[in-house]
Amino acid sequence: MHPQLTEKKIGSHPPSVCLEFIQALDACHANGWSRWTGGCNQAKQDLNMCLRKERIDRTAKNREEAKVRRQKTEQAWKELHAE
Repeated sequence: MHPQLTEKKIGSHPPSVCLEFIQALDACHANGWSRWTGGCNQAKQDLNMCLRKERIDRTAKNREEAKVRRQKTEQAWKELHAE
């Protein structure tokens, strides 16, 4: 599941690489019949994969930043105990 995707939410973040997939899915959903007959399945799958990639990239970046913060904290504790 992905969060509700709207232009307002997209605009509040850095330019989304998934914007074209979101617009393609919205355009597909505008044609009501294809929405119910599986015509939008590929557009939805493409969007899900794009959002997944963004999430994986974001978590990898956060993990690296957390490692750096943890190392700084451990170093500060070592310096504190050394004194």
